Amino acid sequence: MIPTKFEYAKPSSLDEAFALLAEHGPDAKLLAGGHSLIPMMKLRLAEPEMLIDLAGIPGLTGITVRDGRVSIGAMTKHATLAASEELRQHAPVLFEAANALGDPQVRNRGTIGGALANGDPGCDYAAVMLALDATFTVAGKGGTREEAASSFMVGMFETTLSPEEVLVGVSFAAAPASAYVKYAHPASGYPLVGAAVVLSMNGDAISEARVGVTGVGDHAFRAGSVEKALAGVRPSDRTALEGACAGSAAGVDVRSEPAAGAGYRSAMCDVYVSRAVLAATRG
Repeated sequence: MIPTKFEYAKPSSLDEAFALLAEHGPDAKLLAGGHSLIPMMKLRLAEPEMLIDLAGIPGLTGITVRDGRVSIGAMTKHATLAASEELRQHAPVLFEAANALGDPQVRNRGTIGGALANGDPGCDYAAVMLALDATFTVAGKGGTREEAASSFMVGMFETTLSPEEVLVGVSFAAAPASAYVKYAHPASGYPLVGAAVVLSMNGDAISEARVGVTGVGDHAFRAGSVEKALAGVRPSDRTALEGACAGSAAGVDVRSEPAAGAGYRSAMCDVYVSRAVLAATRG
């Protein structure tokens, strides 16, 4: 299928983008790579009359590491993240997610901000941002605001972004002891289960853990009970590790589909969270 007729604009500043959003209202959609929006338009699940391409706005790309904190522009492409030695060193959880995401075409066109703003329940980065306890910078006509990743994603294809706002960047503390692993759908590559883990270690024992999970419920979530259970666990003790990671999807309305029923998905969630913990310790 082909999309319905639409207009296209490529603003050169955020102010110009905000003016276009105000002018066209709900008939406008932001384009930040397009690998989610364009397929939806082809299926006529989305029929915007105006596409506003953010690719022409300076200052929205790049990776900066300063004073132990990593900042990334929202229009930074997946391929840039996947090739970044800075991320490999300072945030392997994000480096690994970028390398596991999509195919070369998607990685060379899609952006981290576009993926997060879309609110897809199978977004790899969503789990990563939760585990990193990331902060999102959102711009609007009235200025900028910051929001925690934990409150940004609220439902299936739903975030706290208003129609007049643009996600412009993400930032987080460096997390060298971190990892992302996923059980990918055999056709789409989307995670049936994706697990992101950030650890703090006290010798060979875990002192603190943050665990983000995607692909399981209607949006990514923190596995709080697992985080508490992992405190004091030595990852080399596989029995203790698997016990701590049990019930990682407890309290979540687990999605079911032909590729993975709810019961199977819940079981795989425990397995992949455990694997992510081991990977974060490079065990």
